[in-house]
Amino acid sequence: MSRSMIIKGGRVVDPGQGIDGTYDVLLDETGIIEVAGGIDAPEDAVEIDASGLIVTPGLIDVHVHLREPGEEHKETIETGAHAAAAGGFTAICAMPNTDPPIDDPATVGFVKAQGERVGATRVYPVGAISVGLEGTQLAEVGEMVQAGAVAITDDGHPVMDSGLMRMALEYSQAFGIPVADHPEDLGLSGEGVMNESLVSTRLGLRGKPNASEDIHIVRDLLLAEFTGGRLHLQHISTTYGVEAIRQAKARGVRVTAEATPHHLLLTDEAVDGFRTDAKMNPPLRSAKDRAAVQEGLADGTLDTIATDHAPHHYDEKEQAFDDAPFGIVGLETSLGLILTHVVGKGIIDLPTMVDRMSRAPAEAFGLPGGSLTPGSVADVTIIDPAVEWTIDRELFCSKSRNQPFDAWELRGRARCTIVGGRIVFERN
Repeated sequence: MSRSMIIKGGRVVDPGQGIDGTYDVLLDETGIIEVAGGIDAPEDAVEIDASGLIVTPGLIDVHVHLREPGEEHKETIETGAHAAAAGGFTAICAMPNTDPPIDDPATVGFVKAQGERVGATRVYPVGAISVGLEGTQLAEVGEMVQAGAVAITDDGHPVMDSGLMRMALEYSQAFGIPVADHPEDLGLSGEGVMNESLVSTRLGLRGKPNASEDIHIVRDLLLAEFTGGRLHLQHISTTYGVEAIRQAKARGVRVTAEATPHHLLLTDEAVDGFRTDAKMNPPLRSAKDRAAVQEGLADGTLDTIATDHAPHHYDEKEQAFDDAPFGIVGLETSLGLILTHVVGKGIIDLPTMVDRMSRAPAEAFGLPGGSLTPGSVADVTIIDPAVEWTIDRELFCSKSRNQPFDAWELRGRARCTIVGGRIVFERN
């Protein structure tokens, strides 16, 4: 018989149930048992005093690069899962652009088994759309789903072949999974390394125009509307893209979309000084685009906050800007950044943040969690909203350090992360 746990007297925020008040949460390994005031717990229950803390359904990140198999010097499933737990995430979705790619049931099974072996944050494999991420032949979607894949994407490799994307959107419906895409027209972005703007001109760097993202978004939306498939658009960064998604949703297109902390908070000015830690894809855009992403997050056009956690070794990011890889880490900084600079500045309120980081990601990818409804999985994040801390890359659980927020002062952080009724991370 599993031992129960009671979280006493916290501010419980569960947007799916419309709950926002002071309650107790009773749970065990089988799931959430009860959310109410003054619960009488069994005598042997583990008790957590949550006075002054926020209790939410476990946070979920649907866009994470764990680099295993093949690039374990950057990150492993173990280090990534522990970094996620430290950041308050109870579940993460592992992208398939590994070496070899996650494009067959054996590799899906490997990632799933490694995640279970670690026993920290839940790790859900995402399979590739195409064999070898080459964009030509549809991968073994059904077999990957049977092995544990929760979605498919060629993330990092936009699907340029419209016929293949149509096929993926049609075929995936038989398995009830979304098709996620990195929206970028490679013919337009070319060899660009940052946003095409006055900043790129001043720095003498090749740019990626907004149109390279916008055209691909519109193509994907039209195909989703045509096929009836479930589309998930990753890391949206442009004004036009947000509006196109907003209009598609109004037409009933089955689309969900992401906002990242870096596109919510930064602009291409962060690249000044040729800072490779601010090099990402899609690139940081203009202040106008940043405002549009914030507005899209607030009104629900962008359903989810996702980190696009992309670890790279120090030596790789220390190259010349043109040669350095795209991407930043984000699992351990996302919650604090959003609490301080998005919720704290009134762009969204706390229940909306919990919705975008828990309920909506679970719904978009069909995952357990995202709710404290009795019977739901016992995945809970406990947040200290008052703790003040400074980002220090040397203290990360992640193997990699690449991010542009070092030394930022934040307010709010995960205190305790509970997965399956078990504490997998607790901050003293």
